[in-house]
Amino acid sequence: MDLTVGPNQFFWSADRWAGFYDDLAKSPVDRVVLGELVCSKRLPFFQERVPDAIATLIDAGKDVALTSLALVTLKRERKQTAALAEMGVKIEISDLTALPHLPKGAAFSVGPLVNVYNEGTLIWLASKGASRICLPPELPLASVATLAKTGADLGVAIEVWGHGRLPLAISGRCYHARLHKRGKDNCQFACEDDPDGLDVRTLEGQPFLTMNGVQTLSDTYASAAHQIEALTRAGVSSLRLSPQSKGFPQICDQYRQLLDGKSSGAEVASAICDIDGNIRLSDGFLTGNRGVDWSGMQPPDTPHP
Repeated sequence: MDLTVGPNQFFWSADRWAGFYDDLAKSPVDRVVLGELVCSKRLPFFQERVPDAIATLIDAGKDVALTSLALVTLKRERKQTAALAEMGVKIEISDLTALPHLPKGAAFSVGPLVNVYNEGTLIWLASKGASRICLPPELPLASVATLAKTGADLGVAIEVWGHGRLPLAISGRCYHARLHKRGKDNCQFACEDDPDGLDVRTLEGQPFLTMNGVQTLSDTYASAAHQIEALTRAGVSSLRLSPQSKGFPQICDQYRQLLDGKSSGAEVASAICDIDGNIRLSDGFLTGNRGVDWSGMQPPDTPHP
């Protein structure tokens, strides 16, 4: 099983963004997806750095892909989507509206925001040229196994969410702008103040969700640390790690050691929580009754929902 790093879901400064990919080039991951997934207004801040980041990653032996936007609503966003094919690397579609903009016959990958819930959808995407599909993170293990078998029959690599806050929804409204009593067109990039999203709590003060501009994420960080053997048996070929602002190179190292049999799931989970004491882990979508469930032990003094 190899390691894929998904696109950064958050708004970071250009220097921080570029430094992240410089560090990632030295990490033990096999594939990197970069670009803007959530909000096209963020793209101009780091757009000029993208070619250098691609070159650095390719020189380091990484397989590189560019993501499309998760929600395309404007004419300029359609133009940006069409221009992705000119970058000379594979495209990962995060919205089916990106498909018509791909060169005819070009292979592409599919991100976890596309609803690939059954064999029919997977077969259709494969017929259009999909060579790799990252499944939606809310699928249970039994469904993952069924789709992995179909993928193997078609020569399509199947990837699952391995680490990071789960993408739950994309909206036309910007929650960060609304919080600061600003309109979406005058958001003043409030989301930049929250490099891992802004925690949302219930009226009782319990952790609930995370907001990231127009995106809603889980409060917990999903982790497949305890599910590697089951995912391997299911036929999954890759684990996706989603970027975070703290200790991400170390997290990549931890998952690499886990996949290489040099570390246990419990050791990896403990190391992740040591990096950021505010992290709560979950793997309930794979095997639990609720997505927020965790098959391991939460760190001490961690609030439970």
